[in-house]
Amino acid sequence: MAAAERRGAVEGPAQWDWELTPLESVGPLRFGMRITEVAEVLPGMTELRRFQADPSSPETLGVEFGTGREEPAVYSYFVDGRLFCVAIDAVHVPQVTLWRRGLTACVPADLEQFLLHADGYGVLDVSYGPRANPGVNGLGLVVRVQEVADGVVTRPVMVGRSWADRCTDDWEGAIPECEWVGRPWPHAGETESWPPPGRQTHWSGWRPPF
Repeated sequence: MAAAERRGAVEGPAQWDWELTPLESVGPLRFGMRITEVAEVLPGMTELRRFQADPSSPETLGVEFGTGREEPAVYSYFVDGRLFCVAIDAVHVPQVTLWRRGLTACVPADLEQFLLHADGYGVLDVSYGPRANPGVNGLGLVVRVQEVADGVVTRPVMVGRSWADRCTDDWEGAIPECEWVGRPWPHAGETESWPPPGRQTHWSGWRPPF
């Protein structure tokens, strides 16, 4: 299987080359960790802010870590004080790999073909959520896109074993609402962002934090 082509480089030292161990960990971050434990294994980063991550789930806490002021790198999500979801910023460190294939800052169509190729050989079981984002429930992995200066690149979102069931379903899965907001997958149609301007939501005044 060919490596996914990357658009630009994710900058950072070698310590920020992270391997995804599906359903268990992302680099040094193990699902189930407490906030203090997460902070301890990210010595090159600082906590930038905390925010409510889902308007329908007040107990879901988002904590953003970065390598400098206003340079977010890792979005970590906690429920009952335990880490259950991690998303990686497409511009800053770290680079996350699966089987030595990069997942961060890739050309969306290329990474999608990598996943589908593995699906065709029975290695993965790729599925798509209502807004057409590809992912693999068995890996606890969803691939989103993030806008950068020259277009959109991939942003991996990963959950632990207890939260992987239907994680690719943006309506019923465990991934927080804020990680579904913004640009849809490039094949999702003509909509520039979700939700479209003027669309009624169930958010009751809540606004996504990014």
